[in-house]
Amino acid sequence: MPFKILVVDDSATDRLLIQKMLNSYDVITAGDGYEAMRMIEEHKDIDLIILDLNMPGMDGFQVLEALKSNDRLGKTRVIILTIYEELENEIKGLQLGAVDYIRKPIHMEALAARIRVHAELLGIQRELEKKIKEQGLTVETIFNQAPIGIAVSHNFEPVTEEENPYFSVNPMFERISGRSREELLRLGWANITHPDDLEEDLKNYKRLKAGEIDSYSMDKRLIKPDGSEVWVHMIVATLTLSSEHRYNHICLVQDITERKNIEKALSESERSKSVLLSHLPGLAYRCNFDRDWTMQYVSEGCYRLTGYPPESLLYNKEICFNDIIAPEYRELLWEEWNRILPGRLPFKYEYEIITASGERKWVLEMGEGIYTEQGEIEAVEGIIIDITDRKEMEDKLKYSNEHDRNTGLYNLNYLEDLLDTDSRIQTDEKRALVGINLSVVQSIVMTYGYHYTQDLIKHVANALMKYCTGRRMLFSTHEYQFAFYLKGYHGKSELLEFCNSIIGTLGPMLAIERMAGGIGVVEISPDKGWDADRLLQNLLIASEKAMGAGDKEFGICFYDDELEKQIIRKNDIKNELASIASCVKDCGLYLQYQPVVDLRTNRISGFEALARLTSSKLGRVPPLEFIPIAEETKLIIPIGMKIIGQALGFLRKLIEKGYKEITVSINVSVIQLLADGFSASLSEMIDSFGVNPGSVALEITESVFSSEYDQINRILGELKAKGLSIAIDDFGTGYSSLARESELNINCLKIDKAFIDNLLSYDPKKAIASDIISMAHKFGHCVVAEGVEYEKQRQYLLEFGCDKIQGYLISKPLDEDDAIEFLKRMNER
Repeated sequence: MPFKILVVDDSATDRLLIQKMLNSYDVITAGDGYEAMRMIEEHKDIDLIILDLNMPGMDGFQVLEALKSNDRLGKTRVIILTIYEELENEIKGLQLGAVDYIRKPIHMEALAARIRVHAELLGIQRELEKKIKEQGLTVETIFNQAPIGIAVSHNFEPVTEEENPYFSVNPMFERISGRSREELLRLGWANITHPDDLEEDLKNYKRLKAGEIDSYSMDKRLIKPDGSEVWVHMIVATLTLSSEHRYNHICLVQDITERKNIEKALSESERSKSVLLSHLPGLAYRCNFDRDWTMQYVSEGCYRLTGYPPESLLYNKEICFNDIIAPEYRELLWEEWNRILPGRLPFKYEYEIITASGERKWVLEMGEGIYTEQGEIEAVEGIIIDITDRKEMEDKLKYSNEHDRNTGLYNLNYLEDLLDTDSRIQTDEKRALVGINLSVVQSIVMTYGYHYTQDLIKHVANALMKYCTGRRMLFSTHEYQFAFYLKGYHGKSELLEFCNSIIGTLGPMLAIERMAGGIGVVEISPDKGWDADRLLQNLLIASEKAMGAGDKEFGICFYDDELEKQIIRKNDIKNELASIASCVKDCGLYLQYQPVVDLRTNRISGFEALARLTSSKLGRVPPLEFIPIAEETKLIIPIGMKIIGQALGFLRKLIEKGYKEITVSINVSVIQLLADGFSASLSEMIDSFGVNPGSVALEITESVFSSEYDQINRILGELKAKGLSIAIDDFGTGYSSLARESELNINCLKIDKAFIDNLLSYDPKKAIASDIISMAHKFGHCVVAEGVEYEKQRQYLLEFGCDKIQGYLISKPLDEDDAIEFLKRMNER
């Protein structure tokens, strides 16, 4: 026989919720007391009534009184519905015959659990009656096999067997409590009840003992012997065993520990959900899958996000959510949902909404579909978060990533991306890059300051922007460099005309600063490949080539096959130098030695070591070609040490052959000089070769003093203090150091060949070579003239007191063995 329940409540929503929760039972409903009494008369088999006390017309108390006055209905089990503030109503309801109460708002899991207890009790009762009637089974059998714990006449305080002879418990009660009958008797139920639950239990127990109520129920915790807790739903009712007996009651318990744990988890989950939603920078929703996005639920965050109260969106009461979406995104959003729902994929989309105040906000929606058992879409739900601040930051970062901070022009990153994109577009349209190299501007930073040069670059940018069109874009590619990206030009002549226009604009601006620049042009040829990095590298090469050797005018250079050959050769030389630097031996690097003659004795006093490079691929590479590349790549540091090693080896041979007074001069780059540990490494090498530091001279070009003067001069002072001789090479062509010659830590000046050549074309009396010799001597420095090729030059230098000379008049640079042989012949004359 199904368990039939009558739900009496004036709230249709509560009736529907209870009916849905108890769908495993036969549930009928009534909206008020009068309808309830009619239903009770019509349905004679009602097992349990769930009765709301507060109803219009005939309330719950009147229904209880009517039931109590009826002999047939007086035993019907009634659970009353109350709220937390109705303690007196609960007492009154229990006094009128209710067996239990549940407080609103109703916790459906708790309701279901209690109904199960009452259903089981009634089932036990029916089964007992049936078995007693049909089979004559004893109460003891049912007692022992009951699926709930039963304790008859359980004492409150500790007592003995003699004091409570009626006490009995079934096996289930022992199992739930974790204690035997003897322990339960000896301890009493108060000692196994959790302290936090004891006060309420005692209060109800005293009222039961006083006859104020016939029964009570509550959830409480029992303490097991190991200290663990077990939650039980307990019903205690009067059971008269003897008028003289103290404990005339029966106690039924059901283990609800698992349910309590679930309730706790649910409560914590609800609390976390509530906290999350309250701090969510947006809203949570559940809506129909329709064009209006009809909302079934909207969280409180809706107002902060949209400016509309949540209730105004529910079921499109005042506005539908689709109207809040910015028009340009409505169809896109609908299409995206239609794309992901068939595959039951998660939804994630960014779009804009328009708030009640007309403000546009960026939002991120994340959601998923809710499906019926048949796989049909029931609803969609998710969250919509305000990402306006993030979008603004992204826009700022995007702008910063794509624009030059100083000029506001698109930068190198943007140009590279644009070139990569255009490389995938098939077109016959001519395209080219025009680069404006103004790196010389950097030279005035120390004079006028950083801000002055930045302002100058801004003026240049503004002047160049007038050339921008829909087919011509301007970019700031480096700190002092610009580039135009041209599309649809007609030919090279048009490019050249454009470059001259730029020169006409920038020339007068930069002439004031006594500066110019270079313009490089790269025509993009799809058949040669379209690599953005390569194109920009070629553009830089062409613009640097256009700058020439420091002329004060703009140059123009087209990147062509000839220039590409030069680049390939330069790369080959780089590879050769890298190979030499990493090679244990010297590979293709070797030295030649040019004799230096003392004019007073006409004997060789030393040699200048000159680096040479030969390659199986390139043949002989001139020093003026490979030395600058070595310096540019910093390979001059390891290669320079190899050169020093070869020169010291040559000096060692001279000593072994008896030429102990001969010196060897070695050219040193400023990059070597400033390298960490150069001075110490050089000293170690000199010691390892066993040569006198006084026989070693270092030659540095005059131009090295144009920067980092103090540091370079300090290092030279350290080397000079160790006994090495320091000479300024090519004196007179670079940094004007004559005025500061007395401050330099040097021993010798080497007059550049250009001054010596002038002795042939000018009146010797007007040549300044004699002045250089005179001034150098006044500072105590020796003077060497380079590039002496004619006797007339030698006579002049001898006349004006030059100390030493070198050049083709004496000898060309010689290989090592030839140099030694030449020394032998010259000094034996």
